[in-house]
Amino acid sequence: MSDTNPGGGRQTDRWLETGKTNIQVIYVLYLAGFAFAFTPLIGIVMAHINRGKATGWVATHYTYAIRTFWIGLLYSLISAVLAILLVGFLLMIATAVWFVVRCVIGLMAASRDEPIRNPHGWLI
Repeated sequence: MSDTNPGGGRQTDRWLETGKTNIQVIYVLYLAGFAFAFTPLIGIVMAHINRGKATGWVATHYTYAIRTFWIGLLYSLISAVLAILLVGFLLMIATAVWFVVRCVIGLMAASRDEPIRNPHGWLI
Protein backbone atom coordinates (compact mmCIF):
# COMPACT_ATOMS: atom_id res chain seq x y z
CA MET A 1 0.00 0.00 0.00
CA SER A 2 1.21 3.46 -0.73
CA ASP A 3 0.42 6.43 1.41
CA THR A 4 -0.72 9.15 -0.95
CA ASN A 5 -0.77 12.52 0.68
CA PRO A 6 -0.90 15.49 -1.71
CA GLY A 7 0.54 17.79 0.97
CA GLY A 8 3.87 16.02 0.82
CA GLY A 9 4.25 15.42 4.57
CA ARG A 10 2.82 12.75 6.78
CA GLN A 11 -0.73 13.30 7.98
CA THR A 12 0.48 13.06 11.59
CA ASP A 13 2.75 16.11 11.12
CA ARG A 14 -0.28 18.40 10.82
CA TRP A 15 -0.10 19.36 14.50
CA LEU A 16 3.29 20.99 13.87
CA GLU A 17 1.93 23.33 11.19
CA THR A 18 0.63 26.77 12.08
CA GLY A 19 -3.10 26.61 12.64
CA LYS A 20 -5.94 25.39 14.79
CA THR A 21 -4.47 22.00 15.71
CA ASN A 22 -1.10 23.50 16.59
CA ILE A 23 -2.56 26.11 18.92
CA GLN A 24 -4.68 23.45 20.63
CA VAL A 25 -1.55 21.36 21.18
CA ILE A 26 0.15 24.40 22.74
CA TYR A 27 -2.71 24.93 25.18
CA VAL A 28 -2.71 21.23 26.10
CA LEU A 29 1.06 21.34 26.65
CA TYR A 30 0.56 24.27 28.99
CA LEU A 31 -2.06 22.36 30.98
CA ALA A 32 0.12 19.24 31.04
CA GLY A 33 2.69 21.38 32.84
CA PHE A 34 0.85 20.70 36.08
CA ALA A 35 1.94 17.06 35.76
CA PHE A 36 5.14 17.39 33.69
CA ALA A 37 7.09 20.60 34.34
CA PHE A 38 8.87 20.70 30.96
CA THR A 39 5.81 20.66 28.66
CA PRO A 40 5.02 24.40 28.90
CA LEU A 41 8.56 25.06 27.67
CA ILE A 42 7.83 23.00 24.57
CA GLY A 43 4.57 24.90 24.13
CA ILE A 44 6.17 28.34 24.38
CA VAL A 45 8.85 27.39 21.84
CA MET A 46 6.16 26.15 19.44
CA ALA A 47 4.17 29.35 19.95
CA HIS A 48 7.16 31.60 19.27
CA ILE A 49 8.15 29.62 16.17
CA ASN A 50 4.66 29.75 14.66
CA ARG A 51 3.64 33.25 15.74
CA GLY A 52 5.10 34.99 12.69
CA LYS A 53 3.52 32.51 10.29
CA ALA A 54 -0.03 32.83 11.62
CA THR A 55 -2.71 34.96 10.04
CA GLY A 56 -6.30 35.77 10.85
CA TRP A 57 -7.92 34.50 14.03
CA VAL A 58 -5.09 32.05 14.73
CA ALA A 59 -2.61 34.91 15.15
CA THR A 60 -4.58 36.18 18.16
CA HIS A 61 -4.24 32.76 19.78
CA TYR A 62 -0.45 32.73 19.44
CA THR A 63 -0.23 36.18 21.04
CA TYR A 64 -2.58 35.05 23.81
CA ALA A 65 -0.66 31.80 24.40
CA ILE A 66 2.71 33.56 24.55
CA ARG A 67 1.39 36.19 26.95
CA THR A 68 -0.27 33.49 29.07
CA PHE A 69 3.08 31.76 29.53
CA TRP A 70 5.15 34.85 30.33
CA ILE A 71 2.57 36.57 32.54
CA GLY A 72 1.97 33.26 34.33
CA LEU A 73 5.69 32.93 34.93
CA LEU A 74 5.80 36.48 36.30
CA TYR A 75 2.83 35.82 38.61
CA SER A 76 4.46 32.58 39.76
CA LEU A 77 7.73 34.30 40.61
CA ILE A 78 5.93 37.03 42.53
CA SER A 79 3.96 34.35 44.39
CA ALA A 80 7.14 32.45 45.23
CA VAL A 81 8.77 35.58 46.65
CA LEU A 82 5.66 36.42 48.66
CA ALA A 83 5.47 32.86 49.98
CA ILE A 84 7.92 34.01 52.63
CA LEU A 85 5.07 36.14 53.99
CA LEU A 86 2.60 33.24 53.61
CA VAL A 87 0.48 35.37 51.25
CA GLY A 88 2.24 33.84 48.28
CA PHE A 89 0.62 30.45 48.79
CA LEU A 90 -2.79 31.94 48.12
CA LEU A 91 -1.40 33.80 45.14
CA MET A 92 0.05 30.53 43.79
CA ILE A 93 -3.41 29.00 43.84
CA ALA A 94 -4.88 32.10 42.19
CA THR A 95 -2.16 31.98 39.52
CA ALA A 96 -2.86 28.32 38.81
CA VAL A 97 -6.59 29.01 38.45
CA TRP A 98 -5.86 32.02 36.22
CA PHE A 99 -3.57 29.90 34.04
CA VAL A 100 -6.08 27.07 33.66
CA VAL A 101 -8.92 29.46 32.87
CA ARG A 102 -6.91 31.19 30.15
CA CYS A 103 -5.95 27.86 28.59
CA VAL A 104 -9.55 26.64 28.65
CA ILE A 105 -10.79 29.90 27.13
CA GLY A 106 -8.17 29.53 24.39
CA LEU A 107 -9.08 25.90 23.73
CA MET A 108 -12.79 26.68 23.55
CA ALA A 109 -12.27 29.62 21.19
CA ALA A 110 -9.92 27.60 18.98
CA SER A 111 -12.38 24.73 18.74
CA ARG A 112 -15.01 27.20 17.49
CA ASP A 113 -12.53 28.87 15.09
CA GLU A 114 -12.93 32.18 16.93
CA PRO A 115 -10.26 34.78 17.72
CA ILE A 116 -9.32 35.79 21.23
CA ARG A 117 -11.13 39.06 21.94
CA ASN A 118 -8.31 40.70 23.92
CA PRO A 119 -5.06 38.81 23.31
CA HIS A 120 -2.99 41.53 24.99
CA GLY A 121 -4.93 41.51 28.25
CA TRP A 122 -3.35 40.68 31.60
CA LEU A 123 -6.40 39.13 33.17
CA ILE A 124 -8.85 36.73 31.58
